Amino acid sequence: MIVVLGIDLGKNLCSLVGLDAAGAVILRRRMRREGVVAFVAGLPPCLVAMEASCGAHHLGRQLVAQGREVRLMPPEYVRPYVKSHKNDDRDAEAIAEAATRPTMRFVALKTEAQLDLQMLHRARERLVGRRTALINQLRATLLDRGVAVPQGKRALQRALPQILEPADTGLSGRIVALLTDMLAEWEELDRRVAAFDTEFLALAREDDAVRRLVAVPGFGPLTASALVAAVGDARRFKRARDLGAWLGLAPRQATTGGRPRLLGISRRGDGYIRKMLIHGARAALPGLVARETTTGRWLRGLLERTHKNRVVVALAHKLARIAWAVLVRGEAFDADRGAVPAG
Repeated sequence: MIVVLGIDLGKNLCSLVGLDAAGAVILRRRMRREGVVAFVAGLPPCLVAMEASCGAHHLGRQLVAQGREVRLMPPEYVRPYVKSHKNDDRDAEAIAEAATRPTMRFVALKTEAQLDLQMLHRARERLVGRRTALINQLRATLLDRGVAVPQGKRALQRALPQILEPADTGLSGRIVALLTDMLAEWEELDRRVAAFDTEFLALAREDDAVRRLVAVPGFGPLTASALVAAVGDARRFKRARDLGAWLGLAPRQATTGGRPRLLGISRRGDGYIRKMLIHGARAALPGLVARETTTGRWLRGLLERTHKNRVVVALAHKLARIAWAVLVRGEAFDADRGAVPAG
């Protein structure tokens, strides 16, 4: 009887491998993705394992609705179990075997609301990336024609109307038309990004978890909503430091001969949230350093001993731990104490 079913998800075809209680392979099947749910429905009760890849959360929710236990795993944790001559069938076998390991770390199934919110963030980030590329191209085009503009997005926006007067800069009519079109595209991207920002601001007012996180220094509606969407139930992290490590903000270790050595941060996990936490920490650092709180004194001591950039990352790690306490305890951040109230 099948005890564990490993599924290697593909865009169109999926490979399925079933293991019995002794770990022996008793099923190998390859089928189209849309047939997986119906096929699993005909199997006896068993554990279903998949990599946490695109489409895994949606399929996982469908299987949970059947009463199945579903376990998702990070692909990098499954890789060591893949035997030689890697193929889809071996991948499914490795997934099934990895799911039985008592030390394996699993990924929580995301709700549809979480995935929707993450998609909003990805869409906004894509627009911001397009806008940045457009601004860089504008600057390069102007510099190739001897027009240098001071640093900063706003400085370029203020200078462009005058630059686009051909009589003043000597630019050709074709280049002026091209720059005018790029400026119109920039304004449209600004409008679309602002629409996303308005939506995230409304969410920060309506969602209790996001609203409590926004009260923490360094957290705005964007960072708070992104963290809530990625984490879901923060209680799945046993300790605050586990969330920091999951976001890649904890230092790597290189221990040999019983002598531990701490390296730079691991950079594992969600790079988007890590980036936003670091930007938020950089913005919040001056205000926190000036306050007579435990956090302020800790930061001043760090600044005396190490580079400011390291202090920013350390603060980002601390903010992640504070966020865990806010989400798990359901209490607001105490700005006067610089901590979450105990209780």
